[in-house]
Amino acid sequence: QDLSLPNGTPVDTSSPASSSSLLNRLQLDDDLDGETRDLFVTVDDPKKHVCTMETYITYRVTTKTTRAEFDLPEYSVRRRYQDFDWLRNKLEESQPTHLIPPLPEKFVVKGVVDRFSEEFVETRRKALDKFLKRITDHPVLSFNEHFSVFLTAKDLNAYKKQGMALLSKMGESVKYVTGGYKLRSRPLEFAAIGEYLDTFSLKLGTIDRIAQRIIKEQLEYLVELREYGPVYSTWGGLEVELSEPLEGVSACVGNCCTALEELSEDMTEDFLPVLREYILYSESMKNVLKKRDQVQAEYEAKLEAVALKKEDRPKVPTDIEKCQDRVECFNADLKADMERWQNNKRQDFRQLLMGMADKNIQYYEKCLTAWESIIPLLQDKPETK
Repeated sequence: QDLSLPNGTPVDTSSPASSSSLLNRLQLDDDLDGETRDLFVTVDDPKKHVCTMETYITYRVTTKTTRAEFDLPEYSVRRRYQDFDWLRNKLEESQPTHLIPPLPEKFVVKGVVDRFSEEFVETRRKALDKFLKRITDHPVLSFNEHFSVFLTAKDLNAYKKQGMALLSKMGESVKYVTGGYKLRSRPLEFAAIGEYLDTFSLKLGTIDRIAQRIIKEQLEYLVELREYGPVYSTWGGLEVELSEPLEGVSACVGNCCTALEELSEDMTEDFLPVLREYILYSESMKNVLKKRDQVQAEYEAKLEAVALKKEDRPKVPTDIEKCQDRVECFNADLKADMERWQNNKRQDFRQLLMGMADKNIQYYEKCLTAWESIIPLLQDKPETK
């Protein structure tokens, strides 16, 4: 059954059954929805705080908005990682039918020793910035009261201690108890989504592992190149007649080192984080799909219980109607979020793959230029009489 978004826009519920269609769906207009944005959030200015009990990093979260729900047009607060984690947990509690964007892993990324290094902090800042922008662009999550508190409250800890009793009522109103019900079978469209997510995360995991191995080998090759180049320079000091071409080869190797170092940095800072985000994203979507299945299982169990009683009833009991409403709500929200996720994914991967192609082209062009520059030094010269 075709569904529509709140604004009346039809939702395409079709979903690829396998990840083979990933590259075939990368075409997308630059403007995703053409909506007029009225909320802008950025994460920047990381600062290190050293206390007696702990050392941590905070980030400045700046908000600019024209929404009437906000008292001011602009806010600036400082938040640490655990505050972002609190926000995501609250969104999951209060919006169980929606896909909540993933946070970067809490623990240090494999291979990074110092979690306070500039490289790691910047990578995390970018991920946190993207996390908030994903929420900001969502037509439902961006109006969540927990999100407003996160963006505006000077002292977020005060809300955490209070438990946000007033705001929790909204979450309690949509909570459900599964009671151990088991779903007989998913509808075909949701089964296709589940199969796609399994294949997609599997393929991305493989790409991530291979990419990390390539980066490791590049860094090992870089160590060899750094030792390799100076050898020619030392040799040139012993061979007066060959000093110029040997120095040229040494400089050429040095230029290739710089180009390879830049390529590895781009892979580490730009390519890998996108892969990891979408691996986590697919897991988040799977969790929403499981919640949908649980609600449908509960609904089916209630219907069976009524049927077994064999009582004539003029209408469906109220609790079954409520359960049916939850199923329909899950179906509509999940389809809409899946469509939005697919749009974001196509745009992100198009940008990612084009960027990777450009970086590799630039790397090989720099190496080619470096080697071409020493050809004149290696060519035979007329002997002087």
